[in-house]
Amino acid sequence: MFTLNRLQSKTALFMALSVTVGSVTPLITSAPTLAQTGFSDVSSNYWASQFIQQLSQRGVIAGFPDGTFRPEEPVTRAQFAAMINKAFSKSAQRQPINFNDVPSNSWAYNAIRQAYSIGFLSGYPGNVFRPNQAIPREQVLVSLANGLEYAATGNVESTLRLFNDSASISGYARTPIAAATERSIVVNYPNVRFLNPGVTASRAQVAAFIYQALVSANQAATINSPYIVALQTTPPPVTTVTIPQGTVIPVKYERAEKILVTKDETAPLTLTTSQSVITQDGRVVIPAGSQVIGELRPAQGGSQFVAQKLVLTTGQEYNVSASSDVITKVETVRKGTSTSSIIRNTILGAGAAAAVSAVTGDRAVATEEVLGGAGIGALIGLFFGRNSVDLIAIEPNTDLEMTINQNLLISVQ
Repeated sequence: MFTLNRLQSKTALFMALSVTVGSVTPLITSAPTLAQTGFSDVSSNYWASQFIQQLSQRGVIAGFPDGTFRPEEPVTRAQFAAMINKAFSKSAQRQPINFNDVPSNSWAYNAIRQAYSIGFLSGYPGNVFRPNQAIPREQVLVSLANGLEYAATGNVESTLRLFNDSASISGYARTPIAAATERSIVVNYPNVRFLNPGVTASRAQVAAFIYQALVSANQAATINSPYIVALQTTPPPVTTVTIPQGTVIPVKYERAEKILVTKDETAPLTLTTSQSVITQDGRVVIPAGSQVIGELRPAQGGSQFVAQKLVLTTGQEYNVSASSDVITKVETVRKGTSTSSIIRNTILGAGAAAAVSAVTGDRAVATEEVLGGAGIGALIGLFFGRNSVDLIAIEPNTDLEMTINQNLLISVQ
């Protein structure tokens, strides 16, 4: 008999799970704020929270006066230079130079010269540095690999095949990124198989890269994260973890704050897990950001989410039997109601969209506002002549928390 011990911690959802081993297959500025150990906009289950907290404690990154960290904001090359100097102590490898676009009175003047002299950053042709340019993810990784003098030991192209988008990696970046991958510096959220090399690096992503670089240099303790790309020559044994029937898994829906459906319709819906499911020994079984594919179905005069498939961030897929409670909250749409007020931050089932269009007389409900992109033309006739219609109103981030209905076996390495 399996028991469930759900502990709400600062990092994830912890569970006592049955485990068997077998063959089953801050913006850094010239005057940064004081380092903080917690930020109002970095929740305990945010994918990069541990990286951010550790670097903040070290004084490598800082928050803003309002207590925020703003993890999704982009990082400029000047800001990255400042972070590098705070993170790494290294003797000069070359003489600093003065870049034409970095005046001596710039807040980043010394930081850029230092980052250049210790080998982490270089300029562009024409003796320019472009300090205010947002730095792409591949540049961050190249900088860290070069600054730490890491060389790829395996076949570069074989290593890069870990990434589904490896063809997008620039030529100059391929060997350094392979070296960074070998050293477990690469952190990819939400899918470890996608590097997104040309995408601007966010403050959270840079924090994760820098922290992993410190780990690779034996200057920081290892953090357990499912988003660290691991290159393993000898695969660890496969472990089968049982998530018991009755386990509750929090989920979220990022496209809208509300979902409207009729009480009789079935609508496709994909949610994501909002917290990682972790064994008591710290292994991540279901990473935050995993997809839960299913549909909303009529149930007992309301609507209920029924999960059909779980897709982990690693790409592993599992059939799953899970469901939410039945939602019976009603929102009445009346003739003359403004459609824009109904659909603000809301997505609708095809039946609900047809009902809204028929009752309000507004045919302007866009396809992207309908679950699954379904057409509604054929359904509108069902609601002609009505002065009002009752719809089931769902707040997905709170109403659709799902319960496992049958033991779920997950293979973990």
